[in-house]
Amino acid sequence: MLWLDLDRFKQVNESFGHLGGDVVIARIASRLNVALSGRAEVSRMGGDEFVFLVPGCDREQAEEIAAELLRAVSEPIEIGSIRIRPSGSVGIAVLDDHEDPLSFIERADRAMVEAKRLGGGRHVVSGDEQVPGRVGVLLAREELAIESQIHAALESGGLTLHYQPIIGLDGRIEAAEALMRCHIGGESLPPGKIIPVAEKTGLIVRLGEWSMLNAAQHARRLRDAGFPIKLAVNVSRAQLTAPRFVEALYAAIYYADVAPEMLELELTESLFMDISDVVQSNLLAARKAGVALAIDDFGTGYSCLANLKDIPASKLKLDRAFVCVLPEDRRSLAVVRAMTQLGRELGMTVVAEGVETQEQHDVLCDVGVDATQGFLRARPMDADALLDWVRKHP
Repeated sequence: MLWLDLDRFKQVNESFGHLGGDVVIARIASRLNVALSGRAEVSRMGGDEFVFLVPGCDREQAEEIAAELLRAVSEPIEIGSIRIRPSGSVGIAVLDDHEDPLSFIERADRAMVEAKRLGGGRHVVSGDEQVPGRVGVLLAREELAIESQIHAALESGGLTLHYQPIIGLDGRIEAAEALMRCHIGGESLPPGKIIPVAEKTGLIVRLGEWSMLNAAQHARRLRDAGFPIKLAVNVSRAQLTAPRFVEALYAAIYYADVAPEMLELELTESLFMDISDVVQSNLLAARKAGVALAIDDFGTGYSCLANLKDIPASKLKLDRAFVCVLPEDRRSLAVVRAMTQLGRELGMTVVAEGVETQEQHDVLCDVGVDATQGFLRARPMDADALLDWVRKHP
């Protein structure tokens, strides 16, 4: 099976209208029929996509046919006074023994999508793409299952927050970061599986709002117990670009009846590559309300120092990738020292993440960080365990 999709066909429709687009499709369809006359079953799948079913064809022959198809597509077409030179992307799948038809079609389609991702004007054989055809189908189904589990967790109470303290060099508790955990049907889903699917589906906004509300409620619980500790919540780009972000933040603070100063929003560094007006407005509204901002995982994203100076953040968190190789890696130590100095010059509290050994802690003290977070001082713990830990903390 060869699945062909015309490249950049949207531009044709936008330039010449759908009637002009229909002319191009009809001419290309005629060429394709001539090119494979008597050798294949030809179908138009819709829009600008065609599928060719070629019996008794191995991989090598299929690639030769794909080259023929691409040559036929690329012949110039004149529309009025303009000559266009179309191109196409072809995905190839060779039927496996006992393979079901749907999987066969899906593999050809996925290979075509990979050919387009690589720039078009080429063919890709299923199995050669970055995510091989059958693996890709399984991954897609796994993502659907994870999406379903996230919905179930939101509806049935399968989500919880664990907290990892951030401790100053003087021993005081500077804050605690909220980390989401998902348990549904006796199964635990790791964040590495939840977050990518949530970002793809838009569920990340609901998860973020849930986190803000629950962290605010636990901040009140800590306050009422006599421990007014700031809790930090991770915020995604999708949340910050959502029109209702400020409304959701204010609602969490109001509903939990907690001071805004007891909440902190952790923002990934890559968010600041391109700060839109909506993002900037939402960040300023959070700061105006009294909520603190922190830049998370600093040093591993797409740093843009021109934007960094304009971000109203009061904390800089150095990524664990620099910390885990200390103290042996002198180059990483030099980078940590420079980032710490940068944070201090910008008036920020500097936190080192992923601190697991006393040696790492000592060298970070020497370079001047203000606080550390990691297994050396405390592991993530649930809400009840955090309250007990705080009570026992000197």
